[in-house]
Amino acid sequence: MSAQESQESPEPKPGTRAGQGTPGTPGTPGTPGTLGTPDPLEAAAQATRSLHGLSTELTARVPQLLEAMRSVGTGLELHSTLDRICETAAELAGARYAAIGVVDTEGRGLSDFVTHGIGPEQARKIGHRPDGKRGLLGALISHPETVRLTDLTEDPRAAGFPEHHPPMKTFLGVPIRVQGEIFGNLYLAEKNGGVEFNDYDVHMVRVLATEAGIAIGNARLYEAATQRERWIDGSVAVTTALLSGGDADDALAVVAEQARHLADSAAGIVMLPAEEGGMEIVAVSSENPATSLGVLIPAESPVVDKLLQGEPVFVEDAASDPRMISKLTSAYGPCMMLPLHSGGRVLGALVTPRARGGRPFTESERTLATQFASQAALALMMAEAQRDRERLAVFEDRDRIARDLHDLVIQRLFATGMMLEGAQRRSIVPEVRDGVGKAVDELDVTIQEIRTAIFALQQGPAEAPSGLRTRVLREINMAAVPLGFKPAHRFLGPIDAVVGELVGKNLIAALREALSNAFRHADASRIEVVLDCTVTLDDGRPGVRLEVADDGVGIPEGGRRSGLRNLRRRAESLGGASWYGPGLGENGGGTTLVWEAPL
Repeated sequence: MSAQESQESPEPKPGTRAGQGTPGTPGTPGTPGTLGTPDPLEAAAQATRSLHGLSTELTARVPQLLEAMRSVGTGLELHSTLDRICETAAELAGARYAAIGVVDTEGRGLSDFVTHGIGPEQARKIGHRPDGKRGLLGALISHPETVRLTDLTEDPRAAGFPEHHPPMKTFLGVPIRVQGEIFGNLYLAEKNGGVEFNDYDVHMVRVLATEAGIAIGNARLYEAATQRERWIDGSVAVTTALLSGGDADDALAVVAEQARHLADSAAGIVMLPAEEGGMEIVAVSSENPATSLGVLIPAESPVVDKLLQGEPVFVEDAASDPRMISKLTSAYGPCMMLPLHSGGRVLGALVTPRARGGRPFTESERTLATQFASQAALALMMAEAQRDRERLAVFEDRDRIARDLHDLVIQRLFATGMMLEGAQRRSIVPEVRDGVGKAVDELDVTIQEIRTAIFALQQGPAEAPSGLRTRVLREINMAAVPLGFKPAHRFLGPIDAVVGELVGKNLIAALREALSNAFRHADASRIEVVLDCTVTLDDGRPGVRLEVADDGVGIPEGGRRSGLRNLRRRAESLGGASWYGPGLGENGGGTTLVWEAPL
């Protein structure tokens, strides 16, 4: 049978559904009708009326069709729905292989290809799945109609099979419509027994395709709602992190981590405008963040120019796009680059690339990601305003303290010194006079130190940032509130003098994570923090080591390790390491977390 003959079928039967094609002519589109969501019960009833009385075999297959329709309508997750449709269609038509090719948004190829009958190992050997841009699959995308072939290898539209692909001859292809639009095609191959697909198979599979369209439509709505909810939750998490008053770099890391998770991308990257022009990567969430952190994208990059103008950039393949001039893009495929734009200002950019060969971002994902970037930009502006208010409050408080020290404390100390000098002159005992003289000298030194402190308190916003020792104490004092007790602490070595700013920021983040874990999970009654900058690392380099030990319940087997993995990644990105061991409790109960990095 030729391809032309294969699309001919028996005379039309009563009960033809408008807009769905005549059941008796599977290769010919039906008369136009009202597009919409068909009722599965009505479709089944019409199929039953059209097939009633034709044959015992066909009548016997109607319950099987109804069961198949019930099966494909179960569940709401899109990919599992597609898997279930493939399996059900193969059983219904007695086919060895089944597949669904999902047409991309432009209608020029396939965005997904779900199979049944080909195992994971065989699929791995076959390699890249069809893209639907050529061959018989491409022809069915261009002309979505029912096609039945006795030998698909002889069809002039066929482009052959890749290596390791199983042999196939008999073929049946039926379009799937969702709300009147082509969603994709359902393909069946190799009917059991080596016979060709008959007219009854065509009827059954077309009715099943109608039900599949309904099930896919419901699954897509559910997936869209779930996806939107995830992006909203991510926006809330980012806003909370930015407005929590923590370190700004940590907040940007939260933005990168959330964007990577929500976009299902290989990396989440935050870039900020650099003083020398271009944009600098300041936060990265990926398997190996150290390779890209701190990289400067030059101002002559066409992408940077668009981002700084507040325009989003979407790239199909970052590795081959001529606009991507950075070497970092060689490992990536589809990519979204979104400006962090709010209030007429471009604060930075958010980049979410997928691995090479990854599926392209859908229109829905692009819209949700753009909204997420806008929300993150607004939260960044609010966090910046909040930090400005907090700094202003600190400066005002410093002025008040400086005035009190100058007007009250120094005057009282000076008056006390005058009284002691008078007592010294009146004393006739040499030992008393010497002792009082020393006390007066100490008061003079104290007054000078207080004046120095007053001068420091009156410094403007350009003053140097707090030292690492001060920031560690601040974290310990903040943790004491939820813990109900203050962790003990010990410093070894000149912490502020030898620990650099980058290592210090990561060390503070590690301390915060360790204290947070102790509060949320350890149920500890004692915590000790040791910060030692006199250690020598395993490779002989000088380093700094943070130890946070508790007497809590320890880390349970099979418990979550995401926080510990983050700490290890932070340390490894700096050339250090992180691990945990026995704690302060009896017989080593509890946990000791160790985090170290080279100086």
